[in-house]
Amino acid sequence: MNELDKIFSQSKDSDTFASGYLSYLNLVLGGFNIKSISAFIKILIEARERDTQIFFMGNGGSAATASHFANDLAIGTRSWSKPFRAMSLTDNQAILTAISNDDGYENIFVQQLRSLMKKGDAVVAISASGNSINLVKAVEFANNIGGTTVGITSFDGGQLQQVAKLAVHVPANKGEYGPAEDAHMVLNHLIGAYLTRLVAREK
Repeated sequence: MNELDKIFSQSKDSDTFASGYLSYLNLVLGGFNIKSISAFIKILIEARERDTQIFFMGNGGSAATASHFANDLAIGTRSWSKPFRAMSLTDNQAILTAISNDDGYENIFVQQLRSLMKKGDAVVAISASGNSINLVKAVEFANNIGGTTVGITSFDGGQLQQVAKLAVHVPANKGEYGPAEDAHMVLNHLIGAYLTRLVAREK
């Protein structure tokens, strides 16, 4: 039984489930390694300084997180003269369906990187399980051409935690996608809040 099932089984109503869920989420958030978050922020700042691209990618809920990350960096920071050149590889339906149809879903990200990525760009893969083959293939490709790779993971980290040059991991029990993806969004907003203020201080 995972923690959410346990909380539900012990809940009398939605109030007690909500309280239990939030308490557990606090425990999950406490599992972040602050040094890895700082290292991730440094990668993003260095990409901005070099004027290189930052590519985000993920599947399902993590695809939405990838889009949110790209939005908050590229637009939310309001850094127009020296922007974060961030984009999500999950957002173009024509490209995603073309690659899926012609080359297989496992290639939807690596094929885009073959067209768009240059040496020195950053690639950020987001996955609760860390075992999505399309993300692992894309990170391996990025490593091979001299990219900086970051894996944002949960559960046990999976393959992604092993292949990414930097792992930003938050532990949650296997299958607990809600708390894992909640934590990833908190990470997004934490980083966005910091970088927005850092940029504002430059003006």
